[in-house]
Amino acid sequence: MRTSTLAKFAATTSALLIAVSGTAYAVTDEKPATAGTIYAAHTGDVQIDESAPVITHKSILIHAPLHTIWKIQTDVEKWPTWQPHVETVVKDTPGRLRPGSVFRWSTEGLDITSTVKQTDHGKRLAWGGPAQGITAIHVWTFTPTRDGVLVHTEESWTGAPVVANQAALQAALDNSLHNWINNLKNQAETQDQTAD
Repeated sequence: MRTSTLAKFAATTSALLIAVSGTAYAVTDEKPATAGTIYAAHTGDVQIDESAPVITHKSILIHAPLHTIWKIQTDVEKWPTWQPHVETVVKDTPGRLRPGSVFRWSTEGLDITSTVKQTDHGKRLAWGGPAQGITAIHVWTFTPTRDGVLVHTEESWTGAPVVANQAALQAALDNSLHNWINNLKNQAETQDQTAD
């Protein structure tokens, strides 16, 4: 029973924190990058907490136009249509996501309020905030390549609950981000095929 409770706590906390945080940046070079290219963030970009006890990095190549992927990821009110664990999303700040935009959402039984920390249209998106004693920072970057768009996401979690359950929460965050980028890939590639 204790394992079940810990797993449920980890899944719930993971879902909450993924919702609370998120960022993305992409290449600004005129020449497309290759899928193996790694780019340094620009000065002033929102970054994850590299000293956090829980950090996850995930990347995926999506075979769809950048504008399609960006629209899907930033149209937060439509997340429930392609993210199975997201139940509702309400934007408190109308219009495009921008620094200071706030949206409230629920996932896995958790109610989350996220604040956008950074946007660089088509390149980088970040949101974050505290939830149940955990502070999350989630960064997304979108890099055009010759074969599609390389979407990279990274997230950090800090706080007493993370220190107390580091292994379980690391596994939960790894799983959540894996699912998120795969769902994004599926939605973008499916949407692109139906547009043809």
